[in-house]
Amino acid sequence: MGRLLFWIVLIAVAVWLWRHFNRPSRRRSKTESGTTPMVRCAHCGVHVPQDRALQQDAHWYCSQDHLLQGPQRSDR
Repeated sequence: MGRLLFWIVLIAVAVWLWRHFNRPSRRRSKTESGTTPMVRCAHCGVHVPQDRALQQDAHWYCSQDHLLQGPQRSDR
């Protein structure tokens, strides 16, 4: 009975060590964090990723239609 318990513990420790050292690293640098800055559409106010937004002058837009219509003039 003691030998069986010893082997079960030994195998469990070996599996734990194997998983611990073979998993991909979760540490990322700040440049590789996978986040992109969000910008607000000057026309409708929707937030979109900066790499998908369109810029004209100092304004960002979510689509070509909103870029053509320009910034919204009403009070929000």
